[in-house]
Amino acid sequence: MFVRHYVLLLLVGLLLTTTRADAQDPASTRVNTRDTTRPQGNWTLQACLDYAKKNNITLNSLRLTAQSAEQNYLLSKAQQQPNLTGTGSLSYTHSKAGTAVISGVQTTSSWVNAWGVGSSMTLYNGGYLRNDIRQKNLQIESANLNILQSQNDITLQITQAYLGILLAKENVVYEQDLITTTFAQVEQGRKQYEAGSIARNAYIELQAQLAADKYNFVTAQSAVRQNKLNLKVLLQLPYQDSFDIVSPDTVISKEAVASLDSVVNIAMRDRPEVKNSQLQIDISRYDLLKAKAGYLPILTASANLSSSYYSRSTDDYFKQLDNNFFQQAGVNLSIPIFTRRTVKTQVELAKIEMDQSKLTLLGTRTALAQNIEQAYINVINAQGQYDAAEEGLRASQESFRIAGEQLKVGASNLVDYLQQKTLYTQAFQVYVQAKYNSALSIKIYDFYMGIAVKL
Repeated sequence: MFVRHYVLLLLVGLLLTTTRADAQDPASTRVNTRDTTRPQGNWTLQACLDYAKKNNITLNSLRLTAQSAEQNYLLSKAQQQPNLTGTGSLSYTHSKAGTAVISGVQTTSSWVNAWGVGSSMTLYNGGYLRNDIRQKNLQIESANLNILQSQNDITLQITQAYLGILLAKENVVYEQDLITTTFAQVEQGRKQYEAGSIARNAYIELQAQLAADKYNFVTAQSAVRQNKLNLKVLLQLPYQDSFDIVSPDTVISKEAVASLDSVVNIAMRDRPEVKNSQLQIDISRYDLLKAKAGYLPILTASANLSSSYYSRSTDDYFKQLDNNFFQQAGVNLSIPIFTRRTVKTQVELAKIEMDQSKLTLLGTRTALAQNIEQAYINVINAQGQYDAAEEGLRASQESFRIAGEQLKVGASNLVDYLQQKTLYTQAFQVYVQAKYNSALSIKIYDFYMGIAVKL
C-alpha cells in the first residue's frame, strides 16, 4: 500500500515540476535586439552600417521573427516526448431521501475527493512529427536569410545616402571658393569703377554674380542638411541628435571591374535571396510529406493512474486511496478510412505550394541576373561619364583661368568672363556628380560579389 501511495505522489510531484519548468518566462532567453551605443564624434561609413545593423527597426523585427521560428522548432521537437497531466477534484453532495426506518425524510451529506495523473505519447504518425521538425529547422534558416537580405538592402541605401552627403559637401566647398573669388573681383571692380576704368553696369554685374554665388552656396548647404536628414532617417536617429560624417581622403571612382558572368555566378551561389528561395522549395516539400501522412495510421500510447476518497465509507483516507487505486496503460490505433477529401485536398495544395516556390526561385534568379546586368551597365557608363567629365572640367577650368587673366589686362570683357565662369561651374557640377555616381556604381557592383562596402 505504501508503494502505491509513493508512486502516486511521485507522479504528482513530477507534474508540478514540469509545470513550473513550462511556466518559466521565455523572455529571459531572448536576445536583446537593440544596442543604442553610438560612435563618438563624426560617423564613418562603417560606423553607420554597424549601427544600422544593430538598431534598424526592420532588422530587429526580422530578428524577432527568427526567434519565433526557433521557438516553433523547439515546440515541434517537444511533440515527440510524452505529456503528463494531473487531475484533482473535490465535491460535496447534500440530499434528502425517504427512509422506512424513521418513517420520514433523512438528510445526507458526503464528500468525494479524487486524484489522478495521465500521460500519452505518439509512437507513429506517418513521419509527420519528424518532417515537421525538419521543416521548422529550415524555417529558422529562412528567417536568418531574411535578415541578411534586409541587411544588404539597408547597406546599399546607407552607402548611397553617405555618398550623397559627400557630394553635397564638395559642392559647398566649391561654392565657397567661388564666393571668395567673386568677392575679390567685386573689390577689384569697385576700385576700377571709382577710378573710371569700367562702367557702372559692369560693376553691378559683378555684384549680381556675387549674390548669385551666395545663393548657390546657401542651396548647397541646404543639400548637405537634407542628405544628412536622409541618412539619419535610415539610421533611425532622433531628429535632435547632432550628426555629421567623416569625409574620406579619396573616393575611388575608377577601377577595373569583374566580368558580368563571374559576378552573376557568385551572386547565384551566395546571395541570401537565392538561398532563401531554394529553402522555400524544401519547406514546401515537407508540407507535402506532412500532408501525405494523413493517409497513414496513427499509433499512440497512454497510461493513467487515479484514486479517490468517499466520506461515507468506513475506511480511512489512505486506506480508500489504496483500495481505489486505478492503473491503466494501453495503445490506440487510428486508421483514416474516409476523410471527406480533407487529406487529398491538403496534398494537392502542398503540391501547388511547391510549384509556386519553384516559380518564385526562378523569378528571384531572373530578377537578380537582371539587376546585376543593370549594375554592370551602370558602372561601365558611369566610369565613361567620369572620364569625360574630368576631361571637360580640365578644359573648362583652363578656359576660365585664361578668361580671368584676360579680364585683368583688359583683353576681354566682363560678359565673356562671366560666360566662362558659368561654363566652368556647370563643368564642375557635372564632374562631381559623375565622380560620386561612378563611386556608387562600383560599390553596388562589387557588393553583388560579396565585397563589403568600404570608402
